[in-house]
Amino acid sequence: MLQIGHIFIVTAASGTGKTTLVSRLSSREQDIRVSISHTTRAPREGEQNGVHYHFVSKNEFEEMIAANAFIEHAQVYGNYYGTSLAAVESLKKAGFNVILEIDVQGAAQIRQLLPDATSIFILPPSMAELNERLINRGTDSQEVIQYRLGKAREEIEQCYLFDYVIVNQELDQAELDLLAIIRSAGLRTKAQHRNIEKILSE
Repeated sequence: MLQIGHIFIVTAASGTGKTTLVSRLSSREQDIRVSISHTTRAPREGEQNGVHYHFVSKNEFEEMIAANAFIEHAQVYGNYYGTSLAAVESLKKAGFNVILEIDVQGAAQIRQLLPDATSIFILPPSMAELNERLINRGTDSQEVIQYRLGKAREEIEQCYLFDYVIVNQELDQAELDLLAIIRSAGLRTKAQHRNIEKILSE
C-alpha cells in the first residue's frame, strides 16, 4: 500500500527520558526516522556528528537562520538548536514517519507552521523522580540541576497544548504508547488518501 509520511513533535523536560525513548523506537521501526537537529553546543561523551546532532559553530548556525534553512530554531541554555526544513521534507516525501525531538519553544513554532503535525509531550512520573534522574545522569552540577527542575515545571505546564501526553514511568510501556500514537496517525482518512484513490481507480 502507498504510504504518506507524517510529522510527530516529541517534547519533554530535560531528564524525562525523551531521547532514550525515541532512540529505542526508531531503531526498531523501519518506517520511523528521527530528524537530526543542528546545535552549537559541544558534543557530550559518546555523541557523534551527523548521528546525534549536526554540531556547527555559532556563525554557521546564524548563517543558516539568515538563509531560512530551519523549520524551527531556539536558544536553550545558551546554545542554539534547530531543525532543517529540507531534511524533514525529504524524509516525509520518502514515506517515513518523522519524529522531531525538540523543546517547548521549537514545538510551538512547528505547531503554527505545520498544523497537521501530531504533538506529543513526555512526562516524568513525578518531579522527585525527575530530580533523581538528573542526578544519576551525572552531567550537571547541583546548581544546574535545580535550574533545570525549575525550568522543567514551566515546560510541563505547556503539555496541555499538545495532542497527546505519555507518562514515562516504565520505558517499555512508554515506547508502546508512542508507537500506538504513530500507528493511529497513519490510519487517519487524510493519511490514507492515496490508498483510497488507488482502490477507487481500479
